[in-house]
Amino acid sequence: MRNCMANLRNGKVVDENDFRFERKFIVSSMSRREIVCLIKDNDFCFSEIFHKRRVNSIYFDSSELKNYNDNVIGVCERLKIRMRWYGDKFGEVKSPKLELKIKNGELGRKLIFDLKGFCFDDNFSNEYMARIIEGSDLPDWVKIKVKHYFPVILVSYERRYFRSRNKKFRITLDMGPSFVRLKRKSNNFKEIFVNKFRNILELKYDFEHDLEASEITQDFPFRLAASSKYVFGVDLFDIV
Repeated sequence: MRNCMANLRNGKVVDENDFRFERKFIVSSMSRREIVCLIKDNDFCFSEIFHKRRVNSIYFDSSELKNYNDNVIGVCERLKIRMRWYGDKFGEVKSPKLELKIKNGELGRKLIFDLKGFCFDDNFSNEYMARIIEGSDLPDWVKIKVKHYFPVILVSYERRYFRSRNKKFRITLDMGPSFVRLKRKSNNFKEIFVNKFRNILELKYDFEHDLEASEITQDFPFRLAASSKYVFGVDLFDIV
């Protein structure tokens, strides 16, 4: 992780001021309609800013599951690597993105790179994924870094987007996630788990607005949670 951070800083990609807070809340005891009403009734006047869409993310890790273990034990500086696309879970994937998500304590930011399109079907494998990475127009240091990581879990969910009237705060609501375990050589996608009652509300804002953010969260009748969809998926399939 430290080598990665050093590479990013040497390349003048990281600006410490770009890091932001991401506060997550797991909500399973309220209907989605009730959650949305709670968001919109907040004193900061949140309104929906984008259409609901399906988010699909493939999470990568080393053969020793370093990213998973760093998250579980609470390593301050850690890295999460994922590929993300929007729309249908299976079939032709257009405009996928490779994301390197960098965490520094409770602050985080991500670097996003374009990947070439592919087809997500039974032919998906580690080798196929490696060809996608190699055939995409990525910086050499990114290819070298990702070369040592492999697809582990696919997480898919519907997401709604909200923004406060003062435009300082955003909320995303992730609904009914499904988890798919990915095999190294071939995939029949038989290991799928859907949790239609699990909803994750996430409040996102820049570092300088942290004190003000407490005025938003005090109106939420649920607790802050250290929630990682990737860690949940690994634990779900007992991959460790």
